[in-house]
Amino acid sequence: MTQHPDWMADVAFDKDGLVPAIAQDAESGQIMMVAWMNAEALAETAATQRAVYWSRSRSRLWRKGEESGHTQTVHELRLDCDGDVVLLKITQHGGIACHTGRPSCFYRQLQGEGAQSAWQITDPVLKDPELIYK
Repeated sequence: MTQHPDWMADVAFDKDGLVPAIAQDAESGQIMMVAWMNAEALAETAATQRAVYWSRSRSRLWRKGEESGHTQTVHELRLDCDGDVVLLKITQHGGIACHTGRPSCFYRQLQGEGAQSAWQITDPVLKDPELIYK
């Protein structure tokens, strides 16, 4: 079994050994994405100051930017009051955090009222994902 730093004991991983991780632009405060981390991803992120997540779909560590080149440098790691959410204050290299080719994964905004409400795309695609992920 892997030995983890003492500070890791304060993180409340879920039953699957994961904790949600919010990536926030350190300069603008914009939320770039939400992903998951296991203990190994969190420890590597803290050690390297480069964002590493756990890919639930691939069941493996996902070093942000390993395919796209759009890496994240981590300036701060924060833990919420319950210990069950991690916040990464990051610099997003390449300006694209989302696999859709947008700056942020949060590119849809609910607009309208009542039954007329609908999700509207508010952020443009900066680069075609077909050109990012070959």
